[in-house]
Amino acid sequence: MPNNPQARRAPLDEVDRAIVRTLADDARLPNNALAERVGIAPSTCLARVRALRERGIIRGFRADVDPAAIGLPLQAMISVRLRAHTREQNESFRGTAPDLPGVLAVFHMSGSEDYLLHVGVAGPEGLRDFVVDHLTTHPAVAQTRTNLIFEQIAGRRYLGDPPPATG
Repeated sequence: MPNNPQARRAPLDEVDRAIVRTLADDARLPNNALAERVGIAPSTCLARVRALRERGIIRGFRADVDPAAIGLPLQAMISVRLRAHTREQNESFRGTAPDLPGVLAVFHMSGSEDYLLHVGVAGPEGLRDFVVDHLTTHPAVAQTRTNLIFEQIAGRRYLGDPPPATG
């Protein structure tokens, strides 16, 4: 989903920030417990969470699954450069990539590479097969570059307030 300009324009108040921070730490928290932690009534909390979702600030609730635990111990970041930067080629690749087996995330990038794919596979042969069978055969793909992931280190899930505008 593209960034939501409406969500950026309307600043979050302290209660909304507390809700987002708390859910980023534990998205399974029941509404009553969330309301108690941020100091508001459960009905107010439910309405605020709903509004944060409608504004695109909260994009969803997901389980953070260890790929190795589900048979995908080898992870890689694969840079993809398209043959041409036409709308058709972008839409073709963008429509296909998220559904490829083992794709954990797809990023549309600026710079020398057009897309970055985070993939998980069973082993080296699976990675080779993924690149050969799904990327190099795609008509929009001109070039790929694969980097193995040795370790994934989680960052802060809640980014906080943006820095103040300058100038």
